[in-house]
Amino acid sequence: MAREYYSVSEAAKTLGISVDTLRRWDRQGRIRTERDNGNRRLVPASEITRLRGDPNETGLSARNQFKGTVTDVQIDGLMAKVELVVDEPVRLVAIVTRDAVEDLELKAGMAATAIVKSTSVMVQH
Repeated sequence: MAREYYSVSEAAKTLGISVDTLRRWDRQGRIRTERDNGNRRLVPASEITRLRGDPNETGLSARNQFKGTVTDVQIDGLMAKVELVVDEPVRLVAIVTRDAVEDLELKAGMAATAIVKSTSVMVQH
């Protein structure tokens, strides 16, 4: 049976944010919370689903996604540089692991999505 509510720490972990950020979002009205009998915040599962977006599309919680075309992949040892053009003339460059490039089979000319989360950029094919 699906859960109806999450604790603040569980919700923050699921959303990939800190507890402080979740509390700030609550104060700003960006997320709806409820209170239990002990006046602790509870986050409805529906709010987590809303903030994560369509889980069938990417399975990720990141909201800043940039679809583009891989223009260059350079592998050097354990690391790789992936370059995408997301919208002429915008160019996005990500440093990722060699394993990630090989797992995604990234090659120039293929479509990919750059997902920006905090200070990290993930590449999805």
